[in-house]
Amino acid sequence: MFAGAHLPSEQMQPRPIGVFDSGVGGLSILRELRRQLPQENLLYVADQAHVPYGQRPLAQVRQFSEAISRFLLAQNAKLIVVACNTASAAALTELRQTFPDVPFVGMEPAVKPAARQTRSGRVGVLATATTFASERYADLMARFAGDVIVLEDPCRGLVDLIESGQIDSPQTEQLLAEVVTPMLVAGVDTLVLGCTHYPFVIPLLERLSGPTVSIIDPAPAIARQTERLLRQRNWLNPGGANTPLRLLTTGDATAFTRQIAQLITVEIQGETAVWQQSGSDWLLQSGQVLL
Repeated sequence: MFAGAHLPSEQMQPRPIGVFDSGVGGLSILRELRRQLPQENLLYVADQAHVPYGQRPLAQVRQFSEAISRFLLAQNAKLIVVACNTASAAALTELRQTFPDVPFVGMEPAVKPAARQTRSGRVGVLATATTFASERYADLMARFAGDVIVLEDPCRGLVDLIESGQIDSPQTEQLLAEVVTPMLVAGVDTLVLGCTHYPFVIPLLERLSGPTVSIIDPAPAIARQTERLLRQRNWLNPGGANTPLRLLTTGDATAFTRQIAQLITVEIQGETAVWQQSGSDWLLQSGQVLL
């Protein structure tokens, strides 16, 4: 499935970086990848047929994540960014075991930098319930949050609002106010965005929390880690800017096209990817296919 470990660097360099999320949240990561690595080809899959992952069993998220990874590798992806905190928490360890020659970049809430930079010793983490329940998150807390007080909120309903395009609506502002206000009252001065959907509401969060509260967006660090792994392998694409970009959804491609334009201001036609299930196995393929 993945021949990268055996091919010369010049054959790997033009291959795309694969990126996936349960929905449009990972576009916040894709946007930063395009900014920091404009020479790279990018291939994105939004599994909007199953969004949000945060309400699904871990085993099911692992199934979806493995099937999407196989699809991206079949499209010659040289590296895969799991641009979803829930999928990273549920499946990243298994993905690395299943595809040992594939470099994966995963998400984790930025508890470590938040603990370092907080002045009040109080940090707020906004993530999904599945992320909070994961072993990866528990390990982060054990390693880096011993000297700070962490307030957590799963922001129930926020992913759905962002998926529906409500990034600055009264409903979204009300939900965020209900989440953030108790944290601010408790003295939180640093907010960690533990879901890739949440950077799209940073303007609202900044308005609600004020200038003294730092908000940590994970996207720049993810792009830097992606560049580091590609550079280690000599897989960075030497080509110029304006390189190919493909964006696929397992949902409605027309609606996805509008979301792309709204969220990352790119005028591009979203493509369709279709799920097929055979027993307990899931298969993803591009194009219009009857289930």
